[in-house]
Amino acid sequence: MRAAMLTFWRYGYETCSVADLTAAMGVNAPSLYAAFGDKKRLFLEAMHLYAGDPDELARAINDAPTACEAARTFMTAAATRYTGEATPRGCLLASATASGSAASADVQAAVTKVRSRMRSLLRKRIERDVASGVLPPETQAEQFANLTVAVTQGMSVLARDGASRDQLLSIAEAAMDAWPCLPPRKPVSRRTPARAKRLMPHS
Repeated sequence: MRAAMLTFWRYGYETCSVADLTAAMGVNAPSLYAAFGDKKRLFLEAMHLYAGDPDELARAINDAPTACEAARTFMTAAATRYTGEATPRGCLLASATASGSAASADVQAAVTKVRSRMRSLLRKRIERDVASGVLPPETQAEQFANLTVAVTQGMSVLARDGASRDQLLSIAEAAMDAWPCLPPRKPVSRRTPARAKRLMPHS
């Protein structure tokens, strides 16, 4: 399954052929169809492997000291994931459906559902900090949740264009300037803390 995930990550969903997949997985086409039914089902399983355990993601966001730290760690994890030495650059969720047609609408919907859950988790975490007084009452939870996910998806494009990890981390740091964080923001670390690893999809 990891081989299939990496192949979809590299080529995208529609441009990835069954021949690409069978070559990467070391199986023939009949075996692939017998195991997974079709390319779409294989992609959905590969996508879930990439996205990781949704409950673990929820715990990582909920257990962060603050919503600001959750967002910072989320973006730091993305910058690290998108520039891995042993994986394709960028985000599978962004690259796999970038040129999706009407024929792959259900695949695009599945990817959208994963991103929507990320935004929802971040929004609820921000609302919690607003309710407890950690963030100012005028903080727009949905706005900042959308900003965080939008920044990570933009970083995916830049990673595929060749941006370095340090460049992506500097973008995450700049994005945090928009947050009304209290106390003042700390610089984004170039190392990957344990909490960031929990926010990174499993490889």
